[in-house]
Amino acid sequence: MNGEHKITSSHRERTALVYPRQSSMAQLREHTESTRSQYALADTAAALGWPRSDIEVIDTDLGISGKWGVAREGFTELVTRMCRGDVGAIFAIEITRLARSNADVARLAEFARITGTLLIDPDGVYDPADVNDRVLLGFKGTMGEMELHVMAQRLQASKRAAAERGELRTPLPVGYVHDDAGDVVIDPDAGVQAAIRDVFAAFTACGSAYGVVAAFKDRRFPLRAYGGAWAGQLRWGRLAHARVLGILKNPGYAGAYAFGRYTSRRTVDPSGTVHTAITERPRAGWPVLIKDHHEGYITWAEYLANQARLAASHTAAGARPPREGTALCQGIISCGSCGKPMMTNYHTDARPSYDCSSRRDQLTTPSCRSVAAACVDAAVAAALLDALTPGQVALALSAAGEVAGRHQRASRAAELAVERARYDADRAERAFCAVEPENRLVARSLEARWEARLAALAQAEQALQAAQDTLPPLPSRDDLEKLAADLPGLQNAPTTSARDRKRLLRTLIADVTVLPGPDRGKARIGIRWHTGATDELTIDRPAHSGTARRTPAAAVELVRRLGPATGNDELATRLNAAGHRTGHGRPFDIEAVQWIRHAYKIPVPDPYRPGEISVAEAARRLGCSTSVIYHWIHTGQLTARRGSAGRFCIPWNQQLHADCQRRIEQSGHLNPAARRTKPRQRR
Repeated sequence: MNGEHKITSSHRERTALVYPRQSSMAQLREHTESTRSQYALADTAAALGWPRSDIEVIDTDLGISGKWGVAREGFTELVTRMCRGDVGAIFAIEITRLARSNADVARLAEFARITGTLLIDPDGVYDPADVNDRVLLGFKGTMGEMELHVMAQRLQASKRAAAERGELRTPLPVGYVHDDAGDVVIDPDAGVQAAIRDVFAAFTACGSAYGVVAAFKDRRFPLRAYGGAWAGQLRWGRLAHARVLGILKNPGYAGAYAFGRYTSRRTVDPSGTVHTAITERPRAGWPVLIKDHHEGYITWAEYLANQARLAASHTAAGARPPREGTALCQGIISCGSCGKPMMTNYHTDARPSYDCSSRRDQLTTPSCRSVAAACVDAAVAAALLDALTPGQVALALSAAGEVAGRHQRASRAAELAVERARYDADRAERAFCAVEPENRLVARSLEARWEARLAALAQAEQALQAAQDTLPPLPSRDDLEKLAADLPGLQNAPTTSARDRKRLLRTLIADVTVLPGPDRGKARIGIRWHTGATDELTIDRPAHSGTARRTPAAAVELVRRLGPATGNDELATRLNAAGHRTGHGRPFDIEAVQWIRHAYKIPVPDPYRPGEISVAEAARRLGCSTSVIYHWIHTGQLTARRGSAGRFCIPWNQQLHADCQRRIEQSGHLNPAARRTKPRQRR
């Protein structure tokens, strides 16, 4: 072998590693000879003097791509063992193909130079410590990377050319098959056709991918397998949300052929790890889009309408689609104090409320509000219906023509560009056809000019189509007149769902804002219309149920004035005589008066006469608990009377104090010293 003299005894004393690698499982299945020759490198190592016991094969990366950034367990083990100094040589079918990235190969060669490891392939032995070998490895690595680039470029160009003709065959979505001629046709299975059409019908009815999943809750959906044991067979299973989105976003169901909808992008995180992700290109960036390529389940206009509805339902992108809840302004109402959206809380179906979402982050301002949804919705709906007067509807119908004219003007420039490009192309064609065929110098120049004009015409037609696709479809004048004929009745009809009411509201109103105000009993509502105009409403906030049943202020004022010197029974009599009633509409009693005193901190009149004390004061003076005083009162050992507030009032003097003190001293229960010192005699 070329360079065999570079192998020394120090290399043979260490392990020889054989690293076979193939990039995919298909290569392993189909290129078995390459796999066999790579395993045979172990025999080459033995022939170069390594003992069989010191030869190891690391084949854990078979079937894994060697692209830069792809995690390869075997390559990581190879580098780790080499850096430990355990490896004398690394054998591979081609050293520069240890990785498809030249950066990985260069790093491996640098580590091998430091640790004194040889790199060996059928071309010879490379010692990275030798500058000539290192330069040769670098040159071969650059050539290999360039070769891969050229091969990939040619393959991609061939794919692109076939795709531009609509002939590149890719796995078809369920509902389509290739016929004997290779054309794309609708699946002949009637069950599959019905399932696909029902998906689009369900989305048209509900406008939500999750709604389609709910419609297929008790129904199976087809899936045609590609590859593996089930290749080509039709399987039936549950319809998931991701499958629904894939069907709705696939232009193939609209009869269009698309190529390059997705692209791969690589990113590097701070740790240096490379991540590859598949991202979807915008429709304007698709390399190939051929409409009317095959029969579709829906039209192209329906496909564009479905994409617009999906975008309007994408909450992660900031959309706030109408939901099923009864709150009319849900999703379009915000707080005018902190600027954040207001959440809709459904305490019950009949009592939803709008709360500032800053409460979650504890960032609410003093002027942030929480308001009942019923009062806001009623005011906004009234403003909507007031705006839809016959005069306003007539103006809207007259403006519909202006909007249609604006749509035409928006695409008129693109139409004129197409007309101009077509004229230039026709003129270039006439010039080419007029030249003599023998005059090849002029003919080649005119042919190139004609091709350039045709390319410009194709670009202008694509620009016109893109301009027409971006404009939303306009309803007809008849549809507008039917809708406006009885709009209040449509809004208030019991058959109109909450979601339909929200859609009707959003046709004119862009958003609603709860504005701050000094009066807590009122709410200021700002309405921004789609036309850019704004209105402000001021409404009374509904009183809380407890506030609505609050005691009248006149009754509270009477208790506040007479309470400190008047008992509860007399206050109840005076309140009833003055014609006052409680918040529940009942006459006043002692309990109602006591509640007013507690709620408004109104003191009671002093129930004690001169020389009388309370139970607590008596217990404090005697040094006992209040239960002892209550026991004496209930058993007649202590005289007390009931005061105006129901409290015990005890007439107190020095003689009574001495009698009670003596009673405590003689009680074995209250005074342990008075207990018997001798045990009781048992008979």
